[in-house]
Amino acid sequence: MTPSVWGGAACAIIAAIGDSRRHGVRSALSPRHRETHRGSALASERSYSEEELAAMAETLAASGRYRVQRRLTPRAKKDPEPGANLRLALFVDVETTGLDPETDEIIELAMVPFRYGADGEIYEVGEAFQSFNQPQKSISAEITDLTGITNEMVLGAVADPARIETFARDAVLVIAHNAGFDRRFVERLAPSFALKAWACSQSQIEWAHEGIEGTRLPYLVAAAGYFYEKHRAVNDCLAAIELLASPLPMSRVTGLAKLLENARKTSWRIWAENSPFEFKDILKTRGYRWNGDGSASPRAWYVDVDDSAKALELNFLRSEIYQREVDLLVKRIDPFNRFSDRI
Repeated sequence: MTPSVWGGAACAIIAAIGDSRRHGVRSALSPRHRETHRGSALASERSYSEEELAAMAETLAASGRYRVQRRLTPRAKKDPEPGANLRLALFVDVETTGLDPETDEIIELAMVPFRYGADGEIYEVGEAFQSFNQPQKSISAEITDLTGITNEMVLGAVADPARIETFARDAVLVIAHNAGFDRRFVERLAPSFALKAWACSQSQIEWAHEGIEGTRLPYLVAAAGYFYEKHRAVNDCLAAIELLASPLPMSRVTGLAKLLENARKTSWRIWAENSPFEFKDILKTRGYRWNGDGSASPRAWYVDVDDSAKALELNFLRSEIYQREVDLLVKRIDPFNRFSDRI
């Protein structure tokens, strides 16, 4: 960095300290230092070019003593190679009155379309769809605290299923960050979403293998070096798309490339119906989960496994849990029913 740029950064930092005086906080600087500070503050009022700001950020990051976060900005369009076969995806985010799609309702829906290649490269992000929706019951104070959405904001608003389905008509893939939550709500609002392939940017990218411990969207965005206005559905979609467009820290492929690789895989849900009660802790330790929500699926322990583990898991259940030959309920999972109530 040139001395003039570094000097500008220093002035900006000193000016930030000086703001405390203008906001009624008493300064501890000596008179001589105050005079120096006033000169620095005046110098800091100049505007910095994008190149100067970028140079400051790079210098701080290169020192190894700082991590610099950049405000998330709209992704620029990228021209594909001639003849590239681009596809249309939607990133979807919903805010709701609660966690149960049977009794709770959507209060905000956002969809952001983007075009991508089969290799996971994102080329163009389109205009977003956003709609509030007034629920039958008032929004609780807890939900307002969580989402920032008030009853006044949704008054008279209707998320029109026909408009939603028209907007989503050409998308071949729908992605959400926690698709197991969003899909179940969206399908009840617009049934055509049940016919689309879905993927999850939270669970279908191995974030821990990439050296990132958390999976919540704000945490992932911060770890990637960005910040944005959270808890607005459109902003969450745009932030997630930026994650998908960026190379992953360890594998160095885009997040979307890794997501597509995992989303295309077939897996199997194996139900351990009527398994002996005394073996429940063994099943739980092995990764089985209990379904007791009263849905169309059995009230039983179940586990999801990939193709290579299917036969091994069935053999384990017959030999170690039931200790006899037994026909077990096994359902195939693919992008068209994954994260839905239909498995």
